[in-house]
Amino acid sequence: MYIEQGYRGLSEPWRYILGVLAVFLVWQIIGAIPLFIALIVKSGSLNAILTDNLGILSGILGSNMFLFFMLLTFGIGLLGLFVYLKFVHKQQIKHLTTSRKKIDWKRVGFAFMLWALISAFFIIIDVYLSPDDYQWNFELIPFLILAVIATIMIPIQTSMEEYFIRGYIMQGLGLVTKNRWFPLMFTSLLFGLMHIFNPEVSKLGYGILIFYIGTGFFLGILTLMDEGLELALGFHAANNLVAALLVTADWTAFQTHSIYKDVSIPILGWDILIPVFVVFPILLLIFAKKYDWKNWNAKLFGKVLTKEEFIAANEAESILP
Repeated sequence: MYIEQGYRGLSEPWRYILGVLAVFLVWQIIGAIPLFIALIVKSGSLNAILTDNLGILSGILGSNMFLFFMLLTFGIGLLGLFVYLKFVHKQQIKHLTTSRKKIDWKRVGFAFMLWALISAFFIIIDVYLSPDDYQWNFELIPFLILAVIATIMIPIQTSMEEYFIRGYIMQGLGLVTKNRWFPLMFTSLLFGLMHIFNPEVSKLGYGILIFYIGTGFFLGILTLMDEGLELALGFHAANNLVAALLVTADWTAFQTHSIYKDVSIPILGWDILIPVFVVFPILLLIFAKKYDWKNWNAKLFGKVLTKEEFIAANEAESILP
């Protein structure tokens, strides 16, 4: 009963509406202030940074420092979410994370390691099969700095997206609509559309959103079937971290001192469908087997209990505030 964990705090709809607006503003405006200041200090001119070209902005600070400050916006947003959760909803972070008695870090680690190995394998195979599409980009010192920044900050970035979209917004929508399918649909579409301003979209076209929206559905299904965010947190962190360390390109959101640089002409091909329609379903079967998932229809499309029903179901444990 992951969605019902929202009942463990104050769960009136207005708190969620205000929370979404407040956290988004903290994330996108207050969170961007350190990056904005760093760019001004480094460039010495406000006009020099008034551009939406990530390559230009990254060039001002250097890719490692730009990556740090860009990811810091997510850290500030995540802090804002946790503060709002504590003081406005009176809800524990644990209850936004999982329906289990405590956060299962083994689940986080398993999902992280599984997808890190698989995604790294796919990248290495592609480099081997298409060597002309990649350029050796490795420089020891910049890479080591990147590794430190990415290892610390990327899990914070991905956690912000998971806690805000598949945690906070999913719980809020579920408590309001009293069903599971609408929060799954809405948050998956929202996750995909939030990437619409990524430079990949301008290069590859809107078709790339199939991948982002498909990933949103995959992570949403993980969350509802497993009754917690742990698997989604691990998977998402692995996906972004491996990409940042292994491959960069001039047209991607993460432009880093990675090992390889993709120098191919960006083309949207059929291969974008493979993760969504082949790899992700296989992963769902692996997770389902490992964690003994059952009642798929009820968990993905069933009703959400009312607060009274939830209290009655857990009355013996006296767990509600």
